[in-house]
Amino acid sequence: MKQAIVARADLGMGEGKLAAQVAHASLQAYEEAPPRDQREWKGSGQKKIVLQATGESELFELAESARVEGLPNAVIRDAGHTQLEPGTATALAVGPAPEEAVDAVTGDLSLY
Repeated sequence: MKQAIVARADLGMGEGKLAAQVAHASLQAYEEAPPRDQREWKGSGQKKIVLQATGESELFELAESARVEGLPNAVIRDAGHTQLEPGTATALAVGPAPEEAVDAVTGDLSLY
């Protein structure tokens, strides 16, 4: 079991902002996963990886691929209180799900 979080590298988010957006995505996608997958992922160390997207369109293409594959996923939009405009799509989480399924959607991306 694995979760991949994809954050937009083009936004120039500060480290704290990036960490918050990744955390939001991780939790929201976890909540979308079936209870059995939630338990298995939590019990196996909550494996996750943070990857980078080049922009908003790539983020939404990946989200659509995850949806088509039936994988839990969550796109995060910023509230706009600090560094970004309200509604800016910042991150996507895919999974937790079987590692091969997550890699089929995100496997070609670079580490953040």
